[in-house]
Formats: sequence, structure tokens, C-alpha cells
Amino acid sequence: MMTQTIGVPANTVVRELRAEDVDAADQIFRVAFGTFLGLPDPGSFMGDAGYVRTRRQANPAGAIAAEVDGQLVGSNFVTSWGSVGFFGPLSVRPELWDRGIGRRLLDRTMEIIEAQGTHAASLFTFPHSTKHVHLYQQYDFWPRQLTAVMTKPVERPVGAPDWTTYGALDDVGREAAMQECRAITDAIYPGFDPSTETLAAHAQQLGDTILVRDGSRLVAFGVCHVGAGTEAGSDVCLVKVGAAFPGASAPDHFRQLLRACEAYAATREVQRLEAGMNTERSQAYREMLAYGFRTALQGVAMMRRNERGYLRDDVHLIDDWR
Repeated sequence: MMTQTIGVPANTVVRELRAEDVDAADQIFRVAFGTFLGLPDPGSFMGDAGYVRTRRQANPAGAIAAEVDGQLVGSNFVTSWGSVGFFGPLSVRPELWDRGIGRRLLDRTMEIIEAQGTHAASLFTFPHSTKHVHLYQQYDFWPRQLTAVMTKPVERPVGAPDWTTYGALDDVGREAAMQECRAITDAIYPGFDPSTETLAAHAQQLGDTILVRDGSRLVAFGVCHVGAGTEAGSDVCLVKVGAAFPGASAPDHFRQLLRACEAYAATREVQRLEAGMNTERSQAYREMLAYGFRTALQGVAMMRRNERGYLRDDVHLIDDWR
């Protein structure tokens, strides 16, 4: 997909983000978002939480960089969950904003999304920024409902359900659990497979995947990041993606998942549980409110071709696409 750009520096190159770029890309990401949000110290954005290293390591082929005269000036990250995918955070050095570098990164991003065969492509952006919304509309992404990033203080839940973790299983048990998790998400949206998040959490020691069973049957799971250097940050357990098997029992199993994730967070001795919920999934959103979650920040979900994907009222699923 080609776009017309004005004022792009002549020696701009878009390429894969290499391991030696990670520190510089992380700093650009923090300063860019911190500047946009008006922080007194832009480089302090996100504290000790990390996105750049973890996302590049999870999917090197989806990590791209922009450089000018051999100097790194921006980056973006494509996440593939089978038939579902999203991108971000996209960032460019503030002194080079409005020079078309973001569009160059987006052109390459769309090539990656097409190549990986994503059916439901999406992103999370600032709902108050007409500039961002307009930019993404040029790539056929359209705003839908708000996504609430919600938090609650961690307590030891009473009557926690039957749960275990992916990390506690042997190799045979892990492979079986992965297949069961895929069955849950495939039943929600055909081909939806976020198992890369389970593998990344385990391989990078970011946290663990919580597995909730009803007897021998897996009915819900949640991939959790915990602590500094992960997408959660210090003293936080973040449920990056989680779901309950669809059907009449989904609300109850989703409540069990929330309790199990909180029980896991308590074992890790963190103070806050965090999870993202699109308000178009209104049943699950109400369940989170009833459980004690409150919105800390919110963004808007934008879907390519304005497709709904799994943004449906009957879906009990956690994610936020940041």
C-alpha cells in the first residue's frame, strides 16, 4: 500500500528492528508518548514497564524500524494472533513528527498484516486525538467502541476456582493446554490463536498463563505479565489476553477467571490487577465492574474495514491492543 507523503527526509529507510536497536527504540517510544501526553519528564512514560523488548522478542518479523541517515527515529510492532492481529505502539522522535515517517512505518505494517493473512486487524489509540484517528482512517481503520484499561487492588479472593499455571505443567501437559486454549479462542473467532503470548510469557519469564478447569475441561485461561520489564510494570499483574469458552456458562467461567488471576497476582505479592476490556463486549465489561475493577484510562478500538471481529456482546474476553 503506497501513500503520498510530504517532507519525508530523503534518507529514510524502513527495515526490521534489530536486537541492537532495542534500547534506542525503547527510549524513542517513551519520549514520543510522554511528549504527546505532556508529561514533565517524557522519558518516564510507562515507568519500568516494557513493550519494545518483549514484543520484538516475541515476533521479530513484526518489529520494524525507521532510520534517517543511519540513525533510528521510530518503530512499530505487529502482533499476530492467528486470524487476529494488531499493531503498536507506533512511535517517532518528536522533532520529526509530521514528516511522513509514521506513514512509511504504516505502509510496511500493512504489508506485514497482508502477508500474515490477518482477517481481523485492529489497533488501540487515543480517542481524543483527531490527528491519530484521521491518520489510521487513511489505512481503512475505523473507530468503534471505547476500550477501558481497568484496575483493582489485589486481595486474596475467597473461594478461588480450580486453577493451575502453564509453567507448572510438564512438556506434554503444556502442549495439551495450548491446544485447549486454542479451542477456546477458535470458538470465539475462527482461527484466533494467541498462543504466542503464552509462549512469550513462559520463554521470557514475563509471568504465566492461568488455566481454569471445570473438572478435566479447560473453561478459561488468562496470560499474565507481572512486574518490572514486562508490560505490567512493578507491583502490577496485567492480564494481557484471556477468555472463557463461549456459551451459557461463559459468564460464570469468566468470573472464575477473574478470581483465578487475582489469586495468582496475590501469590506474586503485587498490589494491582490490570486488564483491558472493550465496552462493546458489554456483558464482560459489566462483570469486571461488578468484580471491583475501575477504569484507569481508556482508548478507542479501531478495526480495519470496520469489521467487528470478536467485539460482540456475548464474548467474555480480555485484551486491550495497546
